[in-house]
Amino acid sequence: MIEFQVRFAVDDRVLSELHAVAFESPFEIQPWAERLERWALTWVGAFSNDRLVGFVQVCWDGGAHAFLLDTAVHPEFGRQGIGARLVAAAASATRDAGCEWLHVDFEPHLAGFYLESCGFRPTDAGLLKLR
Repeated sequence: MIEFQVRFAVDDRVLSELHAVAFESPFEIQPWAERLERWALTWVGAFSNDRLVGFVQVCWDGGAHAFLLDTAVHPEFGRQGIGARLVAAAASATRDAGCEWLHVDFEPHLAGFYLESCGFRPTDAGLLKLR
């Protein structure tokens, strides 16, 4: 059984490990707890027997617009609907905070997930690489 927790107490090592395995990137401990407390409107974790197996965060502009970031599910728990449930929980918390819009950027191979599974609609957007 998967339990979803909004604004759970973040362990930097645990979340960094999940992020590394979910995004197939090198493991490096990041200051997640500090960043989330400072910049995020909310975040949601998916737990299996107290093990963090999924995560998403929402940053915002302090007004009507919020931005979904870092949707991650451990590969061992993929294809079970956990990601869509994480996004739904984050959207609900964002709505409850008074936001009107939830934005997400994604790569083309994730269109089915965000558009079909999560209910986002496609929009035009731009991206500027800074580094």
